[in-house]
Amino acid sequence: MKPFKRKCPYCNTYSTIKDDNFHQSVTYLTIENASKDKSLYNEFIVCPNPDCNKYTLTAYIFDTKYTYTGNRYEYVDGKLLKEWNLIPNSQAQVFPDYIPKPLITDYEEACSIKELSPKASATLSRRCLQGMIRDFWKISKPRLVDEINAIEDKVDPLTWKSIDAIRKIGNIGAHMEKDINLIIDVDPNEAQMLIELIELLFNEWYINRFEREERLNKIIGISKSKEVDKAEKK
Repeated sequence: MKPFKRKCPYCNTYSTIKDDNFHQSVTYLTIENASKDKSLYNEFIVCPNPDCNKYTLTAYIFDTKYTYTGNRYEYVDGKLLKEWNLIPNSQAQVFPDYIPKPLITDYEEACSIKELSPKASATLSRRCLQGMIRDFWKISKPRLVDEINAIEDKVDPLTWKSIDAIRKIGNIGAHMEKDINLIIDVDPNEAQMLIELIELLFNEWYINRFEREERLNKIIGISKSKEVDKAEKK
């Protein structure tokens, strides 16, 4: 196995995964069936971080074909049909508890349902975004589009366009088209991109604010302690 970089879903640290942290097994469906041959991979990865050391389990199912490859017959995998995060059941990051619990809940549910229903995941990302705008920016209006327009001058243009994109994509799941026969899908990769934007906003809005306030309060605390020392020495 070629080593690869990976971010642990438990401790959020990046590590290089090697053979001693990785185990994969495969089972082939060769019984005659309507969908033809399939391969099922189970993949265990153990986090190399000694303070974490937790494992993940992921399953993948592929189309496969028993074919001659030049010197022998073997199974050759084709299209990836499905992927399941079994342990943990999603790739949701762990965020500090000073981020409001309803926002974390929407985010975690968006992560957990991404593969099963990308459209529902996008809707949850949209809901999480609206909750963030109302909590962080203290802006509440009847429509999400009006709330997003209200923060246009508070964030950089690229972030604003991305935020509005969450609204538009989330609307696909939140609102049925007038023509009910018009079906617009959201695929798992698109749902994942929305999730990653929510993660970015958690970091840029909540975590950056908390860390900034913490640093500034420490400076103020040092200043006060110096004033006390000065007064005691007089």
